[in-house]
Amino acid sequence: MPEAVRSRFVIDVSRLIWRLWTGRRPTGIDRVCLAYVAHFAPQSLAMVQHGNVRAVLNRADSAALFALLLGAAPQGFRARLLAILGRVMIGVRRGDPAELIYLNLGHTGLDNPGLGPWLRRSELKPVVLLHDLIPITHPHLCRPGEAERHGRRMRAVLGWADGVIANSAATQSDFADFARDAGRPLPPVLVAPLGVEPGGVAKQVALPDRRWFVVIGTIEARKNHAFLLDVWRDLAARFGAATPLLVIIGQRGWEAEEAIARLDRIDPERDHVLELGGCSDAVLAAWLNGATALLMPSVVEGFGLPVAEALAAGTPVIASDLPVYREYAGDIPLYLPASDAARWTDAIIDFLSGEGDALRQRALIADYRPPDWPQHLALVEPWLAALEDGDQSKPSARNASPSPASSAAPRGSASSSTTMRVE
Repeated sequence: MPEAVRSRFVIDVSRLIWRLWTGRRPTGIDRVCLAYVAHFAPQSLAMVQHGNVRAVLNRADSAALFALLLGAAPQGFRARLLAILGRVMIGVRRGDPAELIYLNLGHTGLDNPGLGPWLRRSELKPVVLLHDLIPITHPHLCRPGEAERHGRRMRAVLGWADGVIANSAATQSDFADFARDAGRPLPPVLVAPLGVEPGGVAKQVALPDRRWFVVIGTIEARKNHAFLLDVWRDLAARFGAATPLLVIIGQRGWEAEEAIARLDRIDPERDHVLELGGCSDAVLAAWLNGATALLMPSVVEGFGLPVAEALAAGTPVIASDLPVYREYAGDIPLYLPASDAARWTDAIIDFLSGEGDALRQRALIADYRPPDWPQHLALVEPWLAALEDGDQSKPSARNASPSPASSAAPRGSASSSTTMRVE
C-alpha cells in the first residue's frame, strides 16, 4: 500500500463555499483559489470559517470537500456540503495541525480580529495571497466602508502573516507603501504572476453576423463600463446601423449604479450593446475568440486576467495604460488613457479596418506566451518549502516574467487521516 502523502498545508476554502452556496459564477479570485486547491489538495487539509467558528477538517472530509469544490456545478451541492460539515461539528476530535502552512487565498476573514489569535494557538504558519489594495488606493471606486475594512485586512496581514504572495509587482508595491505608511515591517513577499488557464473549447452559440468588441469583468465602478457606454452612444450617433456591437460579459456588482441603470434601458438593436451576465466559460470563449478586440478601460486593476486571456486566444486588446498590464502583456496591447473617449472611439474605428494597430497586435500575439499556473507554482513551491523549513534567507520579494505556456495545474485527490481542530 503506498505511503499516505504528508499534510503540509491548510487551505481556507470558506470563500469558495460561500460563492457556490449562493450560486454565483466564479470570479478571477475564485479561479485562483480553485487552482491552488487543484494543485495542493493531496498535501492539504481544508479549513472553513464562519464568523468566530473555525474548523480544520480531517483528511477524509478534506478530500471530499476539495472534490466537491472542484466539481463543475455539482448536483446536490448544498446537501453534500452540509453532510461534510455536519461530520465536522459532531463528535469533534481534537487534533494538532501544528507547523502546517495556512493558505488564505481569497482574503476571507482577514478583518476578523479572532483569526490571528486562532492561527497562533493552532501553531499554523499563515501565508496570504494578496490580490490588490484597490479599496485603499481607490476608495471612491469601492463600496462604502470597504477602505476601512481592507485596511483592517492589510494591518492584520502585517501583524501575523509569515509570508505574502503578491499576484503582481504592482500589488507588491502598493502593499509596501501601505506597510511604510503604517510604520510596520513587511513580511517576506513573493511576486508570482497568476496563471492563465488554457483556452477552453468554444461552445457553438448563435453569434451575430456583424463585428463586435467584448469587455469582460464584474460590472463595478473601477471597470469603467459607463465610459464605454458613452463611447458607444457616440459611435451609434455617427454610424447608425453600421455600429459594431459591444458585448458586456460579467455579473453586476457594486458602485456602478449609472452603468447598471443605463443597461436596464438598453435596446441592443438601437444602442448596439448586449449584456451577458451569467455566461459559461465555453460561451465566453466563443465571444472572445470572435471579437475584433477586448476592451479593458479599467481605472485600476490588481492583475486583470482578461487581458492575458484575450492575447492567449489571439484576440487584440485595447486597454487603459496600467503598469500591471505591462508586467505580463508588454507592449502588445494598445494602451490609452482611461478617460479619453475621443481616442478610444478613434481606436475602435481603426480596429474595424483590420489594419494599423490591429494588424501589429496580431503579428505579435503569434509569439505571446501568457503566465501560466506551472510557472506560478514553480515560484511558489520552493518559496513555501523554505518558509516551511524556517529558512529566512530567502528573498523578501521576487519578480517573474512569463514563460512558455503549458498545461494547467494537475488536479489531485487527498487521502484520509484524522486530524481535526474546531473552535
